[in-house]
Amino acid sequence: MAARQTRHDGRDNDELRPVTIKYEGLDRVDGSAKFGFGQTQALASLSGPIEIRPNLELPSQATLEIHIRPLASVPGTDSRALAATLKAVLSPSLLLSHHPRTLVQIVGQALCGSDSGSGLGSTGRGWNASLVASLVNACSASLINAGSVPIKGVVCAASVGRIPDLNDSGSYVLVLDPSEAELASLEGGGCFVFMFASTLPPSPDDDQDTPHTSLLWTNYTATSGVIDDAEFMEAKNLALEGAQEIWALFKGSIKPSHSTSGEIVNERELQAREDQQPPSAGMDDSTMEI
Repeated sequence: MAARQTRHDGRDNDELRPVTIKYEGLDRVDGSAKFGFGQTQALASLSGPIEIRPNLELPSQATLEIHIRPLASVPGTDSRALAATLKAVLSPSLLLSHHPRTLVQIVGQALCGSDSGSGLGSTGRGWNASLVASLVNACSASLINAGSVPIKGVVCAASVGRIPDLNDSGSYVLVLDPSEAELASLEGGGCFVFMFASTLPPSPDDDQDTPHTSLLWTNYTATSGVIDDAEFMEAKNLALEGAQEIWALFKGSIKPSHSTSGEIVNERELQAREDQQPPSAGMDDSTMEI
């Protein structure tokens, strides 16, 4: 897709906001991570395998339990529905049969909020697609950070929105990773969740630099009109480009050469930060957290 600048923040249509991954090292959990697209950020923690109440244990595999917390108020129906969705999309990537009769618990926390529905759970405004993608990626990062639950693939998510084309009145364009400022103008969109694993069968969408890919889930919809196959495939491919970039960042996050603070950023953000540093700035291995 041609990358024309039709967005309020000047990004190309196929450009993510600055992506950050930071492993938090929270106490009393086995793994934790913060993931963000710009200001749309989420935090996730993982505990497990841990002891489980007898009435909840499964004889052949670990029990997966996911809780999602909004930025404000207590979790409501929207939060519980999102937790069920995350459980469905993360389960295929986990080898839960390796730890039967135990509990694997993931807690996701929204770190942003606005009247447009960013993590206000029980207010009835729901969760926007970019925040859902942040929560999925934060959960995956917490699994990577913990290392205590075996996985057979890495789950990555990206959002796509349909917005009016500023260069052509009456038409629309698909954009990757809609920002908070773009939510009000969206005419549709959704989150796409992919799993990357070498054990998956080959797909025409596979990239030579990433493992085989499978689409696990999407809630892509339009507020008006009908989504045809061509639009859906364009949205899927656009989201896949973003997910592949996120997978590469996850891969880089286990090689502590990108950051001095345990924080991993995408190449655009990394270059911007390097341009602001004096030429003598260097790496200090003693500050590495990964």
